[in-house]
Amino acid sequence: MKIKDLKEMTIEELGTQRRDLKQEMINLRVQQQSGQLENPSRIKAVRRTIARIETVLSSRRLEENVATVEAG
Repeated sequence: MKIKDLKEMTIEELGTQRRDLKQEMINLRVQQQSGQLENPSRIKAVRRTIARIETVLSSRRLEENVATVEAG
């Protein structure tokens, strides 16, 4: 998923997406340990998407904090 798509999502949607991807990451790791993983590059893609989501969420939190400080 591209960063542009993530920036358009709401905080709730991002949280749901992050939770789903973390669950997928757990499933991929289990498959990897049992030798059933068909696409090892998927782990890397999921990990990077989670990081992108975390980046968008943290930037939004920072923007909210700055707006709160400026308003107060």
